[in-house]
Amino acid sequence: MSFSVLMYHEIRKEQEFNPEKPSHIDVKQNYDDILPSPLFVTLEHFEEQMAYLHEQNYQTLTLAETKDYYRGKTISEKSVLLTFDDCFQSVKEYAYPILKTYGFRATAFVVTSWLQDTAKEFNPKESVCMTKNDLADLSDVFEYANHTHSFHQRSNAETSKMMEASDEEFSLDLDTCNEFVGVKDVFAYPFGLFNERNVSLLRKKGFTLAFTTETGKNDRQTDPLLLKRNAIPYFINLDTFKKIVQ
Repeated sequence: MSFSVLMYHEIRKEQEFNPEKPSHIDVKQNYDDILPSPLFVTLEHFEEQMAYLHEQNYQTLTLAETKDYYRGKTISEKSVLLTFDDCFQSVKEYAYPILKTYGFRATAFVVTSWLQDTAKEFNPKESVCMTKNDLADLSDVFEYANHTHSFHQRSNAETSKMMEASDEEFSLDLDTCNEFVGVKDVFAYPFGLFNERNVSLLRKKGFTLAFTTETGKNDRQTDPLLLKRNAIPYFINLDTFKKIVQ
């Protein structure tokens, strides 16, 4: 038995999304980056995907259920874990009401230094991070896990600030993020970048699940600190989506 993990970041109405002009991020931390177009999904496709999961009786896994699977418990043959990275406004604007309608659960990975102090008006031209109060408003659908406090920055395409940090610095950063997030033993590697030292430290600190951006399904032979996730980009059709989750 295996399961798929789906990775989302940003959602836009098709008419408001231009893949040739991806969004700059707007976060509290002094860091600027551009969110690549494949990390966007259109609202129309997202609605279609969630409707399909509902119609086909898929179970949306919680993190506790995922941990239990690796302790030997069974899960439904139709199980999927929904994850959203970075906590941008479209999660509240679009994803939350759709997930709530279907009774779905989801996980959001939080970069705590990115959370805004004051809520901003939704802006489809920028990837604006939410506030802690926003996340509290979504907590009947979402649970929150660690995506670092301040190390979601990249030096180049192959190296993140987390990878350059010492074990002591990374450990302290994890602890700082864990002061806010509710699930304190689950992690998502920023940009999907990591090294063996990062994985070893997570293991030493008692983390039970950690998510990469390697595509594919997970089973009990998958290292739970190297779980695979499938990005769902704006350009895939429903048939391709079905192949990912089936």
